[in-house]
Amino acid sequence: MPTLKSSPQKHYLFNTAVIVAALGYFVDIYDLVLFSIVRIPSLQSLGVTDPTALLEDGVMLLNMQMAGMLLGGIAWGVLGDKKGRLSVLFGSIFLYSIANILNGFVTTIPMYAVLRFVAGVGLAGELGAGITLVSEVLPKEKRGYGTMVVATIGISGAILAGIVGEYFGWRTAYFIGGGLGMLLLLLRVGVYESGMFNNLKQTNVTRGNFLSLFTNAKRFWKYLKCILIGVPIWYVVGILITFSPEFGVALGVKDTVSAARAVSFCYLGLVFGDFASGFLSQRFQSRRNIVLAFLLLTGIFIGVYLLGREFSLTAFYTLCVALGFAGGYWAVFVTIAAEQFGTNIRATVTTTVPNFVRGAVVPLTIAFTYLKDGVGLVPGAILLAVLCLVIAIYSILTLDETYGKDLNYMEPL
Repeated sequence: MPTLKSSPQKHYLFNTAVIVAALGYFVDIYDLVLFSIVRIPSLQSLGVTDPTALLEDGVMLLNMQMAGMLLGGIAWGVLGDKKGRLSVLFGSIFLYSIANILNGFVTTIPMYAVLRFVAGVGLAGELGAGITLVSEVLPKEKRGYGTMVVATIGISGAILAGIVGEYFGWRTAYFIGGGLGMLLLLLRVGVYESGMFNNLKQTNVTRGNFLSLFTNAKRFWKYLKCILIGVPIWYVVGILITFSPEFGVALGVKDTVSAARAVSFCYLGLVFGDFASGFLSQRFQSRRNIVLAFLLLTGIFIGVYLLGREFSLTAFYTLCVALGFAGGYWAVFVTIAAEQFGTNIRATVTTTVPNFVRGAVVPLTIAFTYLKDGVGLVPGAILLAVLCLVIAIYSILTLDETYGKDLNYMEPL
């Protein structure tokens, strides 16, 4: 593959690019989780009181946000390869910050839906742009530490969202998220574009061709595998944690399970899991082996969750933390996606892959509903878990190891 002329970079770990990417993802996760937390009180204040309507309107708003993320993931990814990583990093921060602030002023459900869509578009670009930039400005020996910092700090935004959502009104919570994003834009002054991308701009090579991922069989299967290794994470979050109250009843948990607390405990585990997976991938100089280990650990904790009975509430929430920890290979998973492809399509891949994984929640919930109605809640969840894990394990085993890979090359499109 053709290489690019290298350029000097700031090689210390905590440079401005890493800090801004981490804080940007922090605000990103804050907004993602915040809607789930304030969904009911916000809808009730808008006049929705019927339990069925609360559920239906909530699902509709979540779907609008997801649609925005799927479309935004493609748009921001292509833009990142055509115009630059920084244009996406700060453009996405600006868009979802404005959308957050406007969410605090909504007075109707249609207005709420439009703004959730806009917020979704903005949120779609943050992680991919940040990981791409960090991967390209840090030397190959430190890349994993950089993405570990981004993911660990970013995921902890869910904890702030839980605190703000509980102790402040829902409108104020949105204002706080938007304000944090706008403050973050002030750090733009000290961030520089990736040297790899600057060199790429001086060539005539095709950049950001999303369709090229589907026109070459080898490239397509590599791209698909990058997506599939992340699906078990969102199986855990989207099925086991989201429907934890229903599972609590089915598994005989002695007290009522709170979905909000289950989500908070799961994200707490994700913080430590992302730190551990990122650190271990550097320590053992392997992305594949660490992801494989965390997938196996995820399988073990899913088994304990679904096959156990009569948990105490404390034990159940502890298991939510364990599931979050095991699913905390998100940092390494996104790093793998960034390292698999050349500079001229790297932002497109790294931005679309995590958003398609998030979007996988839709077919997962549809399949889960079908299996639940056919074989029961717990057996259906077991069958779906086995399918997700087997596909993910096969995918990671058949992807190339990318630790220490030189990323200064172009993808032949």
